[in-house]
Amino acid sequence: MTFRHEADTMDPAEELPSVLWGLDPIFSAFARLHITDILQIRESCEVPDIYFYKSHPIHKVDVLGTVVYKREREDFFCYGVDDGTGVINCMCWKNDLLKEEVDSDRGKPRDGLQGFNLAVDLKKLRQAQQTHCRLEIGELLRVRGLVKTSRQQREIIAITYYKVNDPVMTVQIEWMIEVLQLYREFYDKPLHLQTNTTSDSPMSTLSKATHIIKDFFKQKSVSKFRPYDVQDLLQPLIPRCAETAHADQEPEAGPSTCQQLRMLLKEALQVLQDEGIVYRRVKSQDEVYFVTAQDKDLLMAVKDIIREDSKREKHREKGCHILHILSAVRQRHSLNVSRAVLELVLKSLECNSDIVSTRDNYFTMF
Repeated sequence: MTFRHEADTMDPAEELPSVLWGLDPIFSAFARLHITDILQIRESCEVPDIYFYKSHPIHKVDVLGTVVYKREREDFFCYGVDDGTGVINCMCWKNDLLKEEVDSDRGKPRDGLQGFNLAVDLKKLRQAQQTHCRLEIGELLRVRGLVKTSRQQREIIAITYYKVNDPVMTVQIEWMIEVLQLYREFYDKPLHLQTNTTSDSPMSTLSKATHIIKDFFKQKSVSKFRPYDVQDLLQPLIPRCAETAHADQEPEAGPSTCQQLRMLLKEALQVLQDEGIVYRRVKSQDEVYFVTAQDKDLLMAVKDIIREDSKREKHREKGCHILHILSAVRQRHSLNVSRAVLELVLKSLECNSDIVSTRDNYFTMF
């Protein structure tokens, strides 16, 4: 049984230059792609065996699926792996221990000594390894390896592979959830590389403004502030063209220096709120912002919620999910606490060993 895929190369105009591939973290990782996408990714026109999923260069993948066919040769196994989206051939090389195990099965006499026996125990280890490397049709296999195209057939040359015991499909369900999350957060998002920009570009100015305010928080240990407390810090970022113009010249159309300063401050505060660094407990005319890392009341509220709810039967085993904690914080502390704010608080508490993460997005306290 063969599963062929006609090689499709990238358009040179669309392909990212090879000198920039290392700037994409996905290039250095084993990408957990669906097999159907591995079969369809386009090959680089610059370097063989480098492929592109959208704008991301890829040459290593990580797949989990069911064995649907198998072939064994002297030096390797060929497994057809099906993850529900497609089937790909995986070439899995035998290591030296596995080859020796095949030869040692030819009726060696066993040592009758009782207790510890190095030869017997070594053979048991080899048999355990053999069990994880020799799979039958219907068993679950995980493969990490390099993507190759041989005779117009896309395949994976395994670096690591092993059988996965998953009687109640827990591993497969968690795998599917994690892969979908990776697609949403990384693979399906276009690659944006920071290029050299002029110092007066809007993006560069906004980035500088957020860094200035962050440094101010660290140096002064600010717990709360109002916009006018940090407005003057951004003054050097605004060009003062209107003030340097000659009196006999007409002023240029556009916002004044004060207006530009207020606009820049508003945008910078919005960025800080999106990152969870600051938030407003109450949205009113008196704009008071709280710095998440310095808000002891918020940290104490989150600790109390996790401490109390972790004792309940519903959360005793897994711990409290982040969405449950977020809902409780909004009821007890402030409706304006965002998930980004809560994630920073949870990270801080976990670093201080006040709480522990039992699994992804679940937290408890002992």
